[in-house]
Amino acid sequence: MDERFLGSNGRVAGKVALVTGAASGIGRATAVALGAQGAAIACADINAAGAEETAGAISSGGGSAWSCRLDVTVEPSWQEEVDRILREQGRLDIAVNCAGIAFACPVADMSLEDWRRVMAVNLEGVFLGTKHAIRAMRLGGRGGSIVNVSSVAGIKAYPKASAYCASKAAGLMFSKAAALECLRMGENIRINSISPAGVKTPIWRTMPFFQDLMAKEGGEEAAYQALSRSMPFSRWALPEEVAGAILYLASDESSFITGTNLVFDAGDA
Repeated sequence: MDERFLGSNGRVAGKVALVTGAASGIGRATAVALGAQGAAIACADINAAGAEETAGAISSGGGSAWSCRLDVTVEPSWQEEVDRILREQGRLDIAVNCAGIAFACPVADMSLEDWRRVMAVNLEGVFLGTKHAIRAMRLGGRGGSIVNVSSVAGIKAYPKASAYCASKAAGLMFSKAAALECLRMGENIRINSISPAGVKTPIWRTMPFFQDLMAKEGGEEAAYQALSRSMPFSRWALPEEVAGAILYLASDESSFITGTNLVFDAGDA
């Protein structure tokens, strides 16, 4: 964890947050950043051991956190955890829907099962997370901030990534429509999204092209370095940098911002 991005001035002090995908990558960095800034964090992931490790890191640093196994594609899983937060914390102020999967396959070779799996995690997971966060924020009576983590693939097409691109593009429009819905109803519930690109996270290890590149270049770090040569600033973005932007959207500092998508790509989109 890069400590340059961890301040301690209480930007979300006293708030209760739920972060999905908290076992690794952007989700883990976001949970740690929110915890360092004073929020109590529910670290949620289908990888229960990874979520527990993140919660432990926050707690050992003096923060308040607990872990839970959450399958973002299963609505009862959402109901159980959000009800638990309301029962034990009394409210939910921040929700960050970060859980997602990467997938690449030519359209003609893609199975319907693969398509539905990508949509279930990347789109339905965002829908369910937003739905139950709104429910909790209404019951809490204080409103709140929801941040949905998308991708530049939602605004820029990539060959062999049609399912991934479609899931992220749909998530962007869903977030905007849901934000306007809450706004028109006079609720103090803000919904924004963020679209990162080129972030150095473990998700790349699941991609066949990256696995091939690791074999060619002689290892994971060498593969990252090879790809970075064509990137803006000639480097990858760090999860902690994205987490800093999410922290801003989650905090009261962005209280006049809703229905916005923050493009986090060094101007490359």
